[in-house]
This record gives sequence, structure tokens and C-alpha cells, in this order.
Amino acid sequence: MLYDQDEVWPLIDRRVIHRGHVVTMIEDEIKSPSGEMLTREMIAHPGSVAILALDDENRIAVVHQYRHPIEMRLVELPAGLLDVAGEPPLPAARRELAEEAGLDAADWRVLVDFATSPGITNEAGRIYLARELTSVPRPGGFETHGEEVDMGLTWLPLDDVLAGIRAGQLHNLSLVLGVQSLCLAMRDGAVESLRPGDALWPLHDRVRALV
Repeated sequence: MLYDQDEVWPLIDRRVIHRGHVVTMIEDEIKSPSGEMLTREMIAHPGSVAILALDDENRIAVVHQYRHPIEMRLVELPAGLLDVAGEPPLPAARRELAEEAGLDAADWRVLVDFATSPGITNEAGRIYLARELTSVPRPGGFETHGEEVDMGLTWLPLDDVLAGIRAGQLHNLSLVLGVQSLCLAMRDGAVESLRPGDALWPLHDRVRALV
């Protein structure tokens, strides 16, 4: 089996433990195919997009953002939540790239789709490759706050970022997946055959419908 399959175990009961600003904690009681009753805690999440913006010199745009749960400032791709009702993923990615990096791109491809940590959350992530970059003004009304105030913008050589990942110095999931996926596509001569930016995203559609 070379693809992930839909499978539904009966939901017997659901309890909302906590509703936060971004996520909701849920406790589900489900029934396994063998009849065993299981209690599982789950974090409901709206999903996320990240953008690997690659320039003509094989450099990528990164930001540096403080992450309180691990008390570290991470090197990250521009990224954001899919928390605007009805906004499709690609326009959300374009908005995030403009807000965080002041960039737009003429060529958008899907690098990789992933389930962040499917044992505890329904978060689905998509990483885009953005090329043919141009500088654009940040959207009107956009204001930085919290961890975004001093995240900055830096251009790093792709090879240097890959070396940092291999050395265990860079940890952001979207950065690690995006850079490695791009390097593999380059190695295989498959960059131009990556899915278009507006490709369907069944995983995200499915998990958003669950909660």
C-alpha cells in the first residue's frame, strides 16, 4: 500500500476540555474494530502553510522567531495558520509571504503535505516552493505583535541550511521538511514536475471536517 487510506473508528462520545485562541483540546471515546473502547485526547488545529522562497542565487528567505514551548529562537520559513474562514491555502500562503517577508512570487509549487503529529493533533501542513520573487509592500493593516515583532528576515544559502539541518542545529519542522524535499527534487530533476500551487489538498479538507 503506497498511500494513506481513510479509515473511521466509531466515535462514541466527545468532550471539549478547553477552547483556546488557536487550538481546542478534545477528549474522544472511540471503539476499535476489535470492540475495545479507547479514550484519546486530541488537539484540534486549523492547519498551517509555510513558504520556501527561493531566489536566483539559491538562497532561501528565513525568519527568526521565539517559540515559548521550547524556549528557543528558531530559524523558520515564513508561515502562518489557516485561521481565516473560507480562505484557500494558496492565497493564505501568498498573504503570509507578503506579511512576513515583503515578497510575492510568480511561480508556486507544492513541495510537501504532512500531518504534523497525528497521534495527538489533526493539524495538516503544506509547504510551498515560491520562485520568481518580487518585493511587495506589506498588506495594509498588517501589524506585528508578540513573537513576530523582531523576527527579521535573512537570506541564507540553501546548502548552508541543509548543512545546519544535518548537524542538528536547525529544528523547525517546516524548514527541515521543506529544505530536504526541495533538495531531493533538485537531485531527481523533479522540481518542474512538482504539483502546482493550487493543487487539491484532501488531507486538510478531511481533517477540517472532523471537528
